[in-house]
Amino acid sequence: MLRLAFSVLILAFSAAVTADAPDGYDFNPLDKAMQQAQKETRLLFVYFGRKDCGYCEKTNKETFIDDFVHEQYSENYVLAYVDTQSGRKLNLPEETDLTEKELSKRHKVSATPVFIFMTPKGKVIHKMRGVQTVEDLIRADGKIQQALSKMASS
Repeated sequence: MLRLAFSVLILAFSAAVTADAPDGYDFNPLDKAMQQAQKETRLLFVYFGRKDCGYCEKTNKETFIDDFVHEQYSENYVLAYVDTQSGRKLNLPEETDLTEKELSKRHKVSATPVFIFMTPKGKVIHKMRGVQTVEDLIRADGKIQQALSKMASS
């Protein structure tokens, strides 16, 4: 009986810990997001996560729920989600056979979540590892926007 109860608890916990891109955001696969970013000349914000990541779920529920974060990131970036365990093939400008899992390895994503700001062509600007708070995302956005403003005024 105890073994059965323990098994039920394990199943319930694993069913509850499923993280995907946060609800309410327009996260797209990276290849589609890169096309959009190039067309709109906006930076990318890439979320590397996986379906069984408790830390991803924590970030989704505690950070991406914030209205200011939602507004800033939806307005300032083209959003992409990469499932680090997925075999889905990406159709990137110079590589058409790369999977999301292989891309994750290339960016040295061994634990999730990881958040990377990129140029529309995929050059890494800034990388953040682990659970991010509302303040962390607001601060990162502020630094990126400040750097863009300085570049525009030069």
